[in-house]
Amino acid sequence: MNEPKRDKGLGALGRVTALAGSVMDLHVRIALQEMDREKRRLISGGIFLAMGGVLMIFALLAIEIIVLKLIETTFALDFISSLLILFLANLILAGISLRIGGLLAKGPYLPETIEGLAKTTKAVLGKS
Repeated sequence: MNEPKRDKGLGALGRVTALAGSVMDLHVRIALQEMDREKRRLISGGIFLAMGGVLMIFALLAIEIIVLKLIETTFALDFISSLLILFLANLILAGISLRIGGLLAKGPYLPETIEGLAKTTKAVLGKS
């Protein structure tokens, strides 16, 4: 008499377990689909960022040419002198930017960060 009730309880438990397993499978499938969708989005975003960077370099080059011609006509200089002035201005701006970037990069780091940077540097330089 106890066995039929017990079998019913195990049958119900089995159905609940199967339902839970099926729900978990569904969640895993949905998560994998979302991951594929996100992967495509990230790759597309990276491609558009790279394209924007290249176009920004072309725009910077065009501005450099315009500034070079402006220096040439405004100060009545030859091409080489104008190019030298533009070179020096770029060099000074690059130095200032590197100095500011170096100051901003300094700071208190966590010991784990310093250890990770040291390991990476050693690996890149081939030191043990």
